[in-house]
Amino acid sequence: MSTLSNTTDKAPKGFSRAFWIANTVELLERAAYYGVFVVITLYLSRILGFDDIEAAWLAGSFSAGLFFLPTFSGALADKIGFRSALLLAFGLLTIGYAGLAIFPALLESHGLVEYGREVVFKGLDTADIRWAIIPIMIVIMIGGSFIKAVITGTVACETSESTRAKGFSIFYMMVNIGSFSGKTVVKPLRESMGDLGLVNLNYFAAAMTAIAFFCIYLFYKNAERRQDSKSVAEIWQALVKVVTNARLFILILIITGFWMVQHQLYATMPKYVLRMAGEGASPSWYANVNPLVVVLTVGLVTSMMKHRSSLFSMTVGMFIMPVSALLMASGNMLDGNNIDLGFVQMHPVAVMMILGIVFQGLAESFISPRFLEFFSLQAPKGEEGLYLGFSHLHSFISSLVGFGLSGYLLSAYCPDPKKFATAAEWQAASANAHYIWYVFAAIALLSAISLVIYGKVIARLDARKEAEAEGTLAVG
Repeated sequence: MSTLSNTTDKAPKGFSRAFWIANTVELLERAAYYGVFVVITLYLSRILGFDDIEAAWLAGSFSAGLFFLPTFSGALADKIGFRSALLLAFGLLTIGYAGLAIFPALLESHGLVEYGREVVFKGLDTADIRWAIIPIMIVIMIGGSFIKAVITGTVACETSESTRAKGFSIFYMMVNIGSFSGKTVVKPLRESMGDLGLVNLNYFAAAMTAIAFFCIYLFYKNAERRQDSKSVAEIWQALVKVVTNARLFILILIITGFWMVQHQLYATMPKYVLRMAGEGASPSWYANVNPLVVVLTVGLVTSMMKHRSSLFSMTVGMFIMPVSALLMASGNMLDGNNIDLGFVQMHPVAVMMILGIVFQGLAESFISPRFLEFFSLQAPKGEEGLYLGFSHLHSFISSLVGFGLSGYLLSAYCPDPKKFATAAEWQAASANAHYIWYVFAAIALLSAISLVIYGKVIARLDARKEAEAEGTLAVG
């Protein structure tokens, strides 16, 4: 990425002003994104009338784009400069989030929606105009892709070898603070406004990104352009090389199984919890358990695994994931009475969901810190950097497949209660709602077993290759 021109403009603690501005706007952007994304399927279904399958594919495509585009956006950011790229990004994000808030009001003007404490639908499920939400989501997706590319590049450029570890530690802290605060805002909005809070949440997101825009405009100095940045064509060629590398692509597919389950925190969990535990449940707060557990355990887990291979650490995490999914399933099989936890009473579905998320966060602590290390070892020597640029293809695939599958499973086993005339009919239709988590437990277990097999196969291939190389040297 480019080198910033204000690296000598130092702020407190030895970091430049650009570093602190970049981290501040990262916090604001993450608060906006996670606040919206944790309930995006609820917004699409409850506000715009999309069914579970349609909402899942829309949300999954949106998430997938955010993981696929940053490498290409980063190349463009190198051409136009970081400051221009960030202004463009936050401008697009502000317009996009404001669009999510304003769009339902436009539908109301067409007589399709009525607002009160709860949104009342008037034939919206048959209105083609609701599909106009797609361009708005694309605007947010493009803006978000620049953020992913530029902020990490700024942190890298604005730190030295001696301060880089601390710099990225601050960066990840900001990401988690933003994630936590954004998801925390959702519940009070829903409690005070009902489903209308899902609309007004987007005004909060737009305000966060607008503040970030003005922070960049007023305080972030221009960036030099990198002269040797790659073209889009070169990046596409690199992508083709990664996809056609069998060893790497199989690894990506295996890890995709883990992330498919992880993405259910946003794809399945919000609707599942509200339908099974009631409207008083707090899925956005439950989702915060994941980053909290990661922050609390990742250091300890990394220390425990420091003498173990990255493959071993990842395998441990992969076998934790089926346990996580089974815990999430078990809530529906317990007595429906609230569980007294001493300080609060909670529905068993909510209690077991939180416990499942704890295990999910623990699995992530074993896997995420070591995946890039292991991935880079599978790349051809001398091309590790090129291949690492596409190491998150697993999140692109898992977003599409994981969200899409979630829509079909929700529709089959935990359908929208509004589609049923009586509560008894819905209870009969959702009696096996926990089957959803059985499916994801099976996917996680298959991925874990596949990783073990993968490790043994590549070990044999590497040993054979090494023996052939030694034989060649001996003959020579």
